[in-house]
Amino acid sequence: MGIETRERGGREMESGAQVISGQLGKTIQRLRKAYNLSLSELAEQSGVAKSIISQIERNETNPTLATIWRLSQALDVSIERVLSSNEEEAFIEKIVRPDTPILVSEDGKLRLAIIGWIKTVEWLQWYEVSAEPGGELDSEGHQRGSIESLSVSAGEFEVEVGGITQRAKAGETLRYRCDRQHVVRCVGDKPGTALMVCILKAAVMD
Repeated sequence: MGIETRERGGREMESGAQVISGQLGKTIQRLRKAYNLSLSELAEQSGVAKSIISQIERNETNPTLATIWRLSQALDVSIERVLSSNEEEAFIEKIVRPDTPILVSEDGKLRLAIIGWIKTVEWLQWYEVSAEPGGELDSEGHQRGSIESLSVSAGEFEVEVGGITQRAKAGETLRYRCDRQHVVRCVGDKPGTALMVCILKAAVMD
């Protein structure tokens, strides 16, 4: 699964400016895990050394604004979102379409818009799925006991898990174990849309 990046305008950050935030490391780590990126992969995409990213995630260093800007570009989020750290204030967060991170299947025909809250990504993820006919997302298993739901709003989708295949049309939902290899396909001759919710580390099903 690849990441669809977008060109963004932005002023050059001063290399000497320091960023201090107790939540910064956790935010970077959650974003990285949302994209299923290793430290090495994020380092390659951002141009920031792997050792520096590791230190940032452990809150062992105060990175410069230039470093945070490069990481935010690689993670396809605004620098404001990365630096946001106040968890106590009431808030309403509006994410507009151009700022929504997108995951793209290997065949390029299925896209997942990450609409879930980044702070829950380690145990709860949800995505807006849009697919062309024949689009396929082949995923490795998540943590043992993880469960995924696919609620179809348009078109028709097929899910294959452990040799079992089931289809769902608009208004129907498929719920399945995703702690093993699983495949989601858009079947038929029309594009499809759906809401995908993944609960990680759920109670083990008998």
